[in-house]
This record gives sequence, C-alpha cells and structure tokens, in this order.
Amino acid sequence: MNENTPDRRAPLLIWGALGIVYVVWGSTYLGIAVAVESIPPMLSGAMRFLVAALLLGGIVLARSGTGAFRMTRREFLGAAGVGLLLLTLGNGMLAVSEQYISSGLAALLVASVPLWLVVFRFVVRDRPKTLTLAGVLVGFAGVAALSLTGGQAGSTTGIVIVLVGSLSWSVGSFLSSRIAMPANAFAASAVEMLAGGAGLLLLGVATGERLDVSAVTGRSWLALVYLVLVGSLVGFTAFSWLLGNAPISLVSTYAYVNPVVAVVLGALVLSEQVTVQIIAGGLVILVGVALVISTERRGRRTEHEETTPRADAVRDARQPAEAPHD
Repeated sequence: MNENTPDRRAPLLIWGALGIVYVVWGSTYLGIAVAVESIPPMLSGAMRFLVAALLLGGIVLARSGTGAFRMTRREFLGAAGVGLLLLTLGNGMLAVSEQYISSGLAALLVASVPLWLVVFRFVVRDRPKTLTLAGVLVGFAGVAALSLTGGQAGSTTGIVIVLVGSLSWSVGSFLSSRIAMPANAFAASAVEMLAGGAGLLLLGVATGERLDVSAVTGRSWLALVYLVLVGSLVGFTAFSWLLGNAPISLVSTYAYVNPVVAVVLGALVLSEQVTVQIIAGGLVILVGVALVISTERRGRRTEHEETTPRADAVRDARQPAEAPHD
C-alpha cells in the first residue's frame, strides 16, 4: 500500500502545480493592468522585482546557504544581462503597453515569443524542422492579424510597445541558454530580478515617472502584492518543481494556456472587450505556437542528443518560461 501511495499522489501533485502555473501566470497580465491604473508602469515593475529578488534571495540563503550564490563574474554579468532583457525591457514594455491595450490582447501578442526563438535559431544556422517553420509562419500570421484588426482606436502604440517587449524577451531567452549563467537556477533568477528591477527603477526615473503614494489606490497596491508573492514566488516555485518532476512537453503547455486565462480574466474582471478578430487572431497564434512546441519536443525525444536532461529542462524553462511572469 505504501509503495503505491507515491504513484497515486504524483499525478495529482503534477497537475496541481501545473494548474498553479496556468492560473497564476495567466493572471499576471490582469495584475499588471490593475497595478498600472495608479502606479507608473516602470516603477511598479521595479518595486515588484526588487522585493521579489530580496525574498527569493533570502529563501535561497536560508535553504542552501551562501554556496548557492557562488558564481563567477562572468556568470553574474550573464544573469544580470538576461534580467535587463527579460524584465527591464521585456516585462517593462508589457506594463507600459497595458496602459493602451487590454491585458488579454497583450497576452496573446506575448504568446509569439516561442516563434521569435525559432527565428533566432535559424539566424545562427541551427536549422529547425519544416513543421517548426510552418508553425512560425502560422503564428506570425496571427500576430499580423491581431496587430491590424485586434486593436481599437489609439491602441497602435500599445501593440508596437508590447511587440518590442516580446522581441527583447525573446533575445534574453535565446541568450540565456548560450552564455555563462549561475549553476543554481534560483540564485540566477534572484540576480535577474535584482538587475531587472534596478533597470526598471533607473528607466522609470529617467523617463520622468514619479510615484505619488497618496494617489495609489488600494486595488493597485493589492495587485502589486499579488504580483510579488503569488506571480513571482508561488508561480516560479511551482514551475521550478515541475521541471524536475514532469515531462517538459507537458510543462511547456503553459505557453498556450496562459493567454487564454488572461483573456478570460480580463473580460470577467475588467470587462475588457473580446472581439471576433481578437479570438480569431489569438487562435491562429496559439495554433502556431502549439505546432512549434510539439514538433520541437518530438524531435528532441527521437534524436536523444541530450546528455543532461535536467540542464536542458532548465534551459527550456528560460524560453520563454520566466516569462513576463517572474
């Protein structure tokens, strides 16, 4: 009986953790939209990631000691650079864009990140499979459709900004698996958050953002707390646990579930308009992303080229795992 207990519990734990990643990371788009209602976007991101970095760093120190943060100068600079690309420019631009467009539309456009990663691979002469390229073409057709018809008057600025942020996120994700990074994934994430938060603080001040505490609403403060504690820490912890306990092909399904969750929550909580064009364009993007992910996973399983599956899973997690969700 005891021998069978872990086998019964394992699927429940996996689906429980996956459900957390689905809902929590999908809800961060809503959280950002509420936070930027009365908090400047760059400064809200700065507070979010600096606090999350301190909390995560403290947890890592308490559990693993100072050895977890033992890294070379090159590894530290690598993590810091990735943090600037992912969080300062990637997540920062997402927050700015949600001042102009709905959280659901932003989430669907961010879903194009895996498509950009394939383009970068092609540029460095890592030739993807034909079905992968077909998925990229399908996905970008959906991005084009959303960009042309998904927005409303005045939203072109927001669409351009979120696409620039998605491109930066893709560059950071692509480089993170090709440069020296700290061995401890949690320590690396703490450094990324610290650098990304500092970059957002400097960028916010440089662009004239000012925090008027008296003007910040209670719901914006609650959204910020949610993003720090639930979005960054709970979501990241669940995702990291999944990397070591579930097939990466299953874990990667968050990439096309999160946008759906974001669209539904935006419509239910903020009464965001969901047009036929948004639904159609979003479905095309998700079909392209699903084709890319399923083809790539199938190819890796058949080739058997990886000698360190765990390390490969961590690399995959950064593409686009840390999402604009950390």
